[in-house]
Amino acid sequence: MDKNRFGRRSIVTHWQATSLGMIAAALIIIGILIGVLLKNYYYSSARQYLSSRMNMITGTLENAAGENINYSAQIRAIVEGYEDKDKIELMAVSADDHVYITSSGFSPNIDLSASDITQARDADNGMAYSIFDLPSGEKVIALTSVLSFRGCEYKALRMVSSMKNIDNQIFVLMSAVAAVFLLILLLIYLSGRFFIRSIVFPVIRIGEIARKIAKGDFTERIDKTTDDELGDLCDSINYMAQELSRTESMKNEFISSISHELRTPLTAIKGWSETLTAIDDRDTFVKGMRVITSESERLSQMVEELLDFSRIQDNRLTLIMDRIDILAELGETVLIYQERARALGITLTYYEPTMLPFVYGDKNRLRQVFINIVDNAIKYSDKGDTVSVEAYEENGDICILVSDTGIGISKEDLPKVKTKFFKANHTRRGSGIGLAVANEIITRHGGTLNINSEEGVGTTVLMTLPALDDGKPKPHDNKPTVDVEIISSDRKKSKA
Repeated sequence: MDKNRFGRRSIVTHWQATSLGMIAAALIIIGILIGVLLKNYYYSSARQYLSSRMNMITGTLENAAGENINYSAQIRAIVEGYEDKDKIELMAVSADDHVYITSSGFSPNIDLSASDITQARDADNGMAYSIFDLPSGEKVIALTSVLSFRGCEYKALRMVSSMKNIDNQIFVLMSAVAAVFLLILLLIYLSGRFFIRSIVFPVIRIGEIARKIAKGDFTERIDKTTDDELGDLCDSINYMAQELSRTESMKNEFISSISHELRTPLTAIKGWSETLTAIDDRDTFVKGMRVITSESERLSQMVEELLDFSRIQDNRLTLIMDRIDILAELGETVLIYQERARALGITLTYYEPTMLPFVYGDKNRLRQVFINIVDNAIKYSDKGDTVSVEAYEENGDICILVSDTGIGISKEDLPKVKTKFFKANHTRRGSGIGLAVANEIITRHGGTLNINSEEGVGTTVLMTLPALDDGKPKPHDNKPTVDVEIISSDRKKSKA
């Protein structure tokens, strides 16, 4: 096992120091309580047994009460003939605390200074107990009962019994309890360690894979061995690696694509700049300046897309919101692309409504979205294709529909076209972030941007924006020039 992993504060050592330590402490406390309860129970039972035996003797003496009874002789007879003398030593104690007679017959003259005799004289019931060790080291329990018979030379009876058997029984029971607790602790330790390790080793593997992913290696995957939360974590890590790999691939493609996109206009600008400095021809100069201007605008547009994308990523994209006429912005977009469409042999058709409600939004950002969508429609269309732009109101929303009869998008690529860095077709110019920016802008306006396409048939982009509730319909005064085919709503309906 790796020392660096488990030598420090690992999950296993943490569990051992906390959970297992707390369980062990709890078992020790429970064991001590059980020991105290067992000792109290057995010692109390021993006291009750001695008390019952003593009450039987004193009861016999009291039942024989009379004027001519010789209590001393009766007590001597009881002590000497005591039947349980193999378990209990019965003694007769004189008034001067001397034992003159015992049931065993040994040590008939012992000086007693035990506390139970003194306590018995002071007790209300005339009985007292004490537990002490004999000079031999044996532990015994003693019970003294004071006698008050007139004319009797013995003032107390005393029972002494060994606690050896009781202590041995308590020791055996406590040993069994300790063995059970140790077995419980061992089972908890083994099962807990197995369970913890079943988590630790996959976590270690996950950590290794995560470090590789952090270094840019997205090829490793974690084997899922359990169908639980840990298995879900493995699935999440694998999915993350897959998505990061895909994003990394898309980013690399984007860098390659944007480098190519930037290099093309720069090459054109540099080439024409060198050409214009070496010639003195008016037509060539005008043509060259047109190319330089066009490529500069193209560079500027790409830089703006990159800046917008960066603002979106950092959540710094700001919108200047106001009541706007959406037809004015859409019409200007169509006018911007009329010459390019004509030059490429593409028919650009604008179905213009008479009026539409106002929209609350940022006109510059919305125009940026329209430019991006129309530019894509023309970019992915060939000579002879048609690009249609249409605006209408439906269910309180302003709908802008841009469709083309171009090359279309495959079913595999269609769900990804709004993803950053993604390009469905690498043969066409573009940075791969325009649609991602456009979708973000429309979303921040409370609208939607949906794309439907079929490869080889064409693409349709539907944008919806919420119309102002108090916005009154406004005639569209900013109409495009006659170079763009404009079809009114009535004409469109008649065609349909």
